[in-house]
Parts: sequence; C-alpha cells; structure tokens
Amino acid sequence: MSRFVLISPNTDFDHRLRQAVIGGLQGSVQTFFTSAMPTQPDDLFAQLTGEPLEVLVLGPDVPLEDALRLATIFDVQLPEISLILVRESDADLVLHAMRAGIRDIMDPAADPAHIRIILERACQAFASRYRSHDPSPQAVSNSGLVIGVFSPKGGVGKTTVATNVAIGLGKVAPMKVVIVDLDLQFGDVASGLYLEPEHTITDAVTTSASQDSLVLKAFLAVHPASIYALCAPKSPADADHITPDQVTRLLEQLASEFDYVVVDTAPGLGEVGLAAMEQCTDVVWVSGMDIPSVRGLRSGLDILRQLEILPETRHVVLNMADSKAGLTVRDVEATIGAPVDVSIRRSKAVAFSTNRGIPILQDSRRDPAVKGFKQLVQRFDPAWRTSDQRKQHRRVVVK
Repeated sequence: MSRFVLISPNTDFDHRLRQAVIGGLQGSVQTFFTSAMPTQPDDLFAQLTGEPLEVLVLGPDVPLEDALRLATIFDVQLPEISLILVRESDADLVLHAMRAGIRDIMDPAADPAHIRIILERACQAFASRYRSHDPSPQAVSNSGLVIGVFSPKGGVGKTTVATNVAIGLGKVAPMKVVIVDLDLQFGDVASGLYLEPEHTITDAVTTSASQDSLVLKAFLAVHPASIYALCAPKSPADADHITPDQVTRLLEQLASEFDYVVVDTAPGLGEVGLAAMEQCTDVVWVSGMDIPSVRGLRSGLDILRQLEILPETRHVVLNMADSKAGLTVRDVEATIGAPVDVSIRRSKAVAFSTNRGIPILQDSRRDPAVKGFKQLVQRFDPAWRTSDQRKQHRRVVVK
C-alpha cells in the first residue's frame, strides 16, 4: 500500500487529494495542516505513523524557499522518496524545482483525476528507485521501444494511426508511453488528442532539458488515457530552430524513461525524420489505398534500402482500406515489394473520432477499424514479440 504525506494548510486541496487516492490508488494519506516546513526529514518521520513514506506532497500555501530547501535535503539523504510541489509553474520554477529534487509539479487547481495521474507517476518513480537500491541481482531493463510512424505522402491518416497506437499502448503500460509530434511545422497530435499543452518540443530540446531528464519530463503533457504527449511547436517558424542532433538526443532520453516512445513524423523523408528513424526500434509505414501513396511508399522504401537505414522491424499498415477503391491488398504488396502487415478498414467512426480529438481506441466503440488498430498495437506487446519472429511480417487483413 502506498503512503502519501501532504504538508499544507489548504483543506480544499487535502480533500481533492484524498478523493484522488480513494478513487483509484491503493494507499493512505496523512496531512499536516501547516505552512511550516520541517527542517530535516527526521523531524517529519518522528510524526509519521503506519506504512513507510513513498510520496511527499508540498501543497499549496507553503513557502516556496522552504519547500525547495527541504526537497534538496531529501534529494541528498532519501532520493528514493518522490516529492511533488503544488504550485503554478513557469520555466524558471520548473528548473529550480527539478534541481532541488522535486519529481513533479502540480497545479493547485488540479482536479482529483489529474492528481491521481501525478501520484501514480510518483509511486512508479519511487518503486523504480527503490528497486535500484536492492543489492540483489536484478535484470537491467533496456531502453524502451521507439516506434516511428512514417509516410512519404501526406493525407494517409498517419497521425490517426500514431495517436491510436499510443492510446492502445497506454492500456498495455499505463503512464509508460509518450507520443512525440515530429511534424514540427504542422503537427496535429495536440488536436488529435484534444490537448492544449503549456509546453512543446521547443522546450524539450533546450539545454536544461537535454541535460536533465527530470526537467524534460516536466515539459510533457499528461493525457487522460494514462499517456504523455510532447506536441509540435505552436508556431511553424519554431521548427527551424530544432536540429536533427537535438531530436536524436531527445529520443534517447525518452527511450531511457519510457517503455514506449511513439513518434509521429512529417510526410516525406526530411533530415529530422531520418534522424528519428535512426533511433527507431520499429517503423510503421502507413499507406492509403490509392496509387500515389502506394507508389510514394515504394519509392521511400527503395531510398532507405539504398541508404541502409531501414530498421529491421517494420510494420506496413494499409489505412482506410476499401474493397471498392479499385486496388486490392495484393496489388499494394506487389507494388511496394513487401507484405501488408495490418489492414485498417475505412470508417466514418474513425473520421468522427479524429475530429472530436478522441482516438477511436479511447472511445471504446465497436467498429471494424478498431480490430485493425488493436492488431497493430498487439505487435508491440512483449508477449507477442517473443512469439515466432516470422509472424513479424505476416499479412493481417481485417475482414
């Protein structure tokens, strides 16, 4: 059972925090209704009862300077304990807080659902750091999967595929999935997930974020489906200031922190996209069921084979498949010289869900396209990946 301690005189926030814990967390809350910070961790522990402390929340109306001082002491003496600061954030505060050892910053007006997400993240961080102090031999986990979603042509539903893959993986590994929008000029991940992020990839590639993954994680947007998102810049002009080297470093950082990094890329094969591809463990190639996009995919695959940067694990997705389009799956396979792994049926429900900003896998509606999206997500499930590798490129057509 997790143990949460709150220091704050704010009774309203205490009520919302308790609602969050009761609503979905296995844990207990002990609150000290005061704005005075203990000078040392031992002063706090002397007043605690019950389970060991996992998460300490420095709530609203406590002095910022005192909170950061206490966080610094905890970071040195007890780094496994997660500290959360409840404060309206800005870039300067994020940097100072993360340097002091604060693991997360929470808005004072956060509702119980958002509070629960942040507490879950803090518990997972505690569990990870606590295990790292275990002297018994443990298998060291490798970096997470980096799943790039690519298409030489636009208009084939690439962002729809990427967002649904991220949502589906969020059910496999809650709070261990991040989607990155690398369509730096015209990315639609934010609208596809109905997000209005405070920070974007522009913040995530700054020097402070590239040198400290805790600072980087503060720039990620939290989605209600238990995933994170790093959205495209708010201005297309900002794309000119993001380099391939920065993208490489960003994906390396995220892969070390998350089980799954889903990358939505811009159409074509630009420098940023190629830099991302070199970091990918898996590439999802998306084609529509029309001659221009199929031929574009064939050309793209030919170029990448010549450059010898085509990842070994690839998944060809035929999106918006329609038996009345004048092409068959076998026509597509013959043109691109590779099997189609997953075929996703054309569906009005998918278009409707995209316009609402609620991916169809989040909406839980029954639709022929859902089966295709689920089959694609399954290809990244560890249980599936340990099966016969010949299945990696088996053609799967949704009836």
